[in-house]
Amino acid sequence: MEIQGSQAMTSSGSESLPVEIQRNAGKNLPTATEIQEWIVSYLAQLLEIDPDEVNVAIPFDQYGFDSSVAVGMTGDLEDWVGRKIDPTLLYDYPTIETLAQHLAEEFKLRQ
Repeated sequence: MEIQGSQAMTSSGSESLPVEIQRNAGKNLPTATEIQEWIVSYLAQLLEIDPDEVNVAIPFDQYGFDSSVAVGMTGDLEDWVGRKIDPTLLYDYPTIETLAQHLAEEFKLRQ
């Protein structure tokens, strides 16, 4: 992910997706809410829908996520948080809500 101005640019395949949500520079690690907002924004931009249309309780596969999308999103999320994230976590935590909560807890434990 490269930072341009106030937007983070992600690259998934041949397209660049602007991700409007950025972490507060004063914080080391994002909260579950911030992670959830980032994923909602990412998914909304990827699917070209309004973020309000993204339901955080619906499994990723119902949004058409496959392994390549999972790898792309987790790679961009890694860049955003500055921590390694295993793409298979999307199978263990199959919703935005559960993934965000898990990641926030893991990051807190590893500080």
